[in-house]
Amino acid sequence: MGDVLSGLESMGLGNLSNIDLFNDKKEDKAEEEKKKAAKAAKAAEKPLEEKDLIYFKTMECVCCGHEFKERVVRSGKVKLLAQDIDLRPRYKELDTMKYNVTACPVCGYAALSRDFVHLSSGQARMVKEKISINFTGLKFENETYSYDEAITRSKLALVSTVVKRGKVSERAYICLTLGWLTRGKAESIAEDVPGRDEMVKKLSEEENDYLLKAAEGFTEALLKENFPICGLDEYTFFYLLSALDYETGRYNDAIKFVEKILINRAVSDRIKDKARRIKEAIAEIKDSEQ
Repeated sequence: MGDVLSGLESMGLGNLSNIDLFNDKKEDKAEEEKKKAAKAAKAAEKPLEEKDLIYFKTMECVCCGHEFKERVVRSGKVKLLAQDIDLRPRYKELDTMKYNVTACPVCGYAALSRDFVHLSSGQARMVKEKISINFTGLKFENETYSYDEAITRSKLALVSTVVKRGKVSERAYICLTLGWLTRGKAESIAEDVPGRDEMVKKLSEEENDYLLKAAEGFTEALLKENFPICGLDEYTFFYLLSALDYETGRYNDAIKFVEKILINRAVSDRIKDKARRIKEAIAEIKDSEQ
């Protein structure tokens, strides 16, 4: 800029001596970038809370026509960290299973969110006759769902699925998610809570009951339904059954499904590795019992 703005130093404005006289956009862009950087730094300082990852989606009930707001996880905002042996997903920020069900707060129709809109007129009639007529409503006032609220909603989805005569596999999967939610509830109990051990023991027994029901339903679905079942291909489904049988102590049944996986050359190495870990775990248990 030469000496056009020389002398500003005497007024404490030396930082402006090289300002571009005519290109405002360049200055605006630099300021905008500075603001973005400051905003990003501020966001990084504050850890995300569960409520920050939830938004309210307007839904129309396919059973009664009522319009309501449903809590939904913001896609792309959560990071998958790992899976439990029975394929339960674990995310860094929250337990997404708490938001896996959509439920009408007026008529009581509920289902896995992916299946909510799939309701025939005949099924809607059955729901109204068996559920809606006695339903007293759902009232959840917080921004997020607690584990107890999520379990209640999943039980409502299970009842709705039975009443509408939904697929056996759908009923089994809801039982599985109830097991996952019960496990999550146990894990969420702080170490210093009085009576924690008894609470965890009771929840573990409840989880086992749900997993047994899930295994029972999936085994029946295997005889009645075609693959994919619950979005799973044949050998991923076999793996899930082996994991459920292992978790509930039915080791001989678990090994049968593991062997089906291991002898098939077309099965992916990922599933085979998971199956081998179950086989090894069962072998260790049997060795310790001898």
